[in-house]
Amino acid sequence: MVDLVVVGSIALDSVKTPFGDVKDVLGGAATYSSVAASIFCKPGIVGVVGADFPREHIDFLKKRNIVTEGLEISEGKTFRWGGYYEYDMNQAHTTNTELNVLSTFKPKVPKSYLGTKYLFLANIDPVLQLDVLSQFKKTKFVALDTMNFWISTKKKELMDVVAKVNLLLINDAEARQLMGTTNLVKAARGLLKCGPDAVIIKKGEHGALLFTDGICFSAPGYPLEDVKDPTGAGDSFAGGLMGYLASTDDTSVQNMKKGVVYGSAIASYDTEDFSLNKLKKITRADVNDRYKAFERLVEF
Repeated sequence: MVDLVVVGSIALDSVKTPFGDVKDVLGGAATYSSVAASIFCKPGIVGVVGADFPREHIDFLKKRNIVTEGLEISEGKTFRWGGYYEYDMNQAHTTNTELNVLSTFKPKVPKSYLGTKYLFLANIDPVLQLDVLSQFKKTKFVALDTMNFWISTKKKELMDVVAKVNLLLINDAEARQLMGTTNLVKAARGLLKCGPDAVIIKKGEHGALLFTDGICFSAPGYPLEDVKDPTGAGDSFAGGLMGYLASTDDTSVQNMKKGVVYGSAIASYDTEDFSLNKLKKITRADVNDRYKAFERLVEF
């Protein structure tokens, strides 16, 4: 049995930043999340790719102890995303989105996954997220991520999912958009009233805020000298957090705080190179080292 199920997009990305560019590299929310989680636990991925998806990427996932039983290979082309960043690396500019096989994707959760206690619904259509969630009967902790597109086009369906999960992950702009306020504290309090036990607002290079009833925890961003490509950083953060929680089987607020810092440590590594190049190289020891660096960063 897997420790954590991750459902979301698997993509081939083409990205340009002031520090270089890459074409048709491995990407997608479920990919980054699963790879990050695999540092702590054994994830099972659920997603779809096309017949053009390079076999080497599937082999890589398997080598990272990621179970690919839920990976569907369909006729057609793999989901592709293209974008660029300028010197404000917090803002991605999309140049093209080709849904391809993702446009008709209906997640098929393997029976071997259904007893898993930890589930991460990475960024996909909230209708699909609801369908996946309905297939699980024994979950202990469910986390949800989303994006501005779904807030604009399927807000009702999104809020239906939000009401059923334990943790909502959302970035600062999306939180403001969803709650109709410029104040992140008010946005978080409003989101907590919608159902989840906890809300994490991601602030890019400025860190993350964890809100529960009566508690606000702030984790800083790690001060990096070299940032090449922030693509997937938010997904790496979420995957690292969920992987840590699944590995400890402890969802207390205190342990979630630690998970936020572990997720931030992994996300900071992700930004140091294009695609998953950096995440392919780091070990649990590397993550522990950066976790300790975070502790020194906020000690006073």
